[in-house]
Amino acid sequence: MSPASVRVLTGITTSGTPHLGNYVGAIRPAVAASRAQGVESFYFLADLHSLIKAQDPARTQRSTLEIAAAWLACGLDPASVWFYRQSDVPEITELTWYLTCVAGKGILNRAHAYKAAVDRNRAEGEDEDAGVTAGLFMYPVLMAADILLFNAHRVPVGRDQVQHIEMARDFGQRFNHVYGREWFTLPEAAIEEHVATLPGLDGRKMSKSYGNTIPMFVPPAELKKLVFSIVTDSRAPGEPKQTEGSALFQLYQAFATAEESAAFAQAFADGIGWGDAKQRLFDLVEREIAPLRDRYLDLVARPGDIEDTLRDGARRLRERYATPLLSQLREAVGLRDLSKVQLGAMEVEAVEKPPLAAFKQYREADGKFYFKLVEGDRVLLQSQAFDAPRDAGQAIAGLRRGELTLAQAPATLGEGVDADVVQAALDALAAADAEKAAAKAVQA
Repeated sequence: MSPASVRVLTGITTSGTPHLGNYVGAIRPAVAASRAQGVESFYFLADLHSLIKAQDPARTQRSTLEIAAAWLACGLDPASVWFYRQSDVPEITELTWYLTCVAGKGILNRAHAYKAAVDRNRAEGEDEDAGVTAGLFMYPVLMAADILLFNAHRVPVGRDQVQHIEMARDFGQRFNHVYGREWFTLPEAAIEEHVATLPGLDGRKMSKSYGNTIPMFVPPAELKKLVFSIVTDSRAPGEPKQTEGSALFQLYQAFATAEESAAFAQAFADGIGWGDAKQRLFDLVEREIAPLRDRYLDLVARPGDIEDTLRDGARRLRERYATPLLSQLREAVGLRDLSKVQLGAMEVEAVEKPPLAAFKQYREADGKFYFKLVEGDRVLLQSQAFDAPRDAGQAIAGLRRGELTLAQAPATLGEGVDADVVQAALDALAAADAEKAAAKAVQA
């Protein structure tokens, strides 16, 4: 397999049976993308992630088998992509620790899953961190290691996972800054706007945690029963029905062509009965899933072959990428061979200068762009919202060059931060920029 210009990485947590949400939101688009020219695809079974939620060893093992068989049944070709199990690549966990040592706790405090757990505890009058494991808190760092180890350019995710990609960017950028080189490519989230999140039987996001999933490979009779249990409203046959907000319509749209979706929307407007609508959905899904089910049942009956495929994928991947990169990273962070120390050249280290403040530019869930000036975990300056990243970048440049005063800046001081402290940080950045420019001029 030869390296390509664009690397795409995705995976599924091995904590349950693959369902249609996994298929539509991750497996199908990822397998299709793997066939594109100029794309190098990485697919992994996230069994380490699964341990955060599921501590049932038999279930983890069974889920790993089912998900691996599902990917292969859906057309994944291990000869043309990287297909591996997360736990078979120990470099991922080693990199997780390196990233942990540069990741800001303040950033992790804002992770959606952790905040949701804290909010639930508060609502129930419990201690904020009751039942919260370090694994849940550190989940974004492990996910960042999954991505950064292979310098992935794009990561297909649902909208609820975009924050984790932004955090991976932040951790990678911080590591690059601390260790003085662009070790990591900063990834981008890739979202399929219409099908990234599929509704479940009750209309909420299809999720194992909600118990509202439609397993991919159940027998046709059970699939039909599940489809017919999808929640709908009480409108009778003949009454026009709304497609907007309809889980039934969204599921249909995820499997239909544009023409089929348009015809189904017209049927809604014409007052199709819910029974007829569900029958159409079942027929459509079964048409696509039936041949995949046959391949899946054949694969899952041969678990030894799947084990060999996964182990071979991890072995080749480690040889090509993971082991060489970690060797370089150990050197970069100072975990070096002591026999190579030049004793005669050793000198007393100079007093380390305090680290410079840094600007962080990011995008929030509201779609707006922001920047902040931070010193460690302390926020010195927080910007207002910008419509475009270029506007935020121009404001940062103005502040760094002294063309924009604090009074003129579209930003507010951090909590408890004095303006003189912020100005001093900006002056230090300007001096560092001037020093770099002078050094470049001398080299030229």
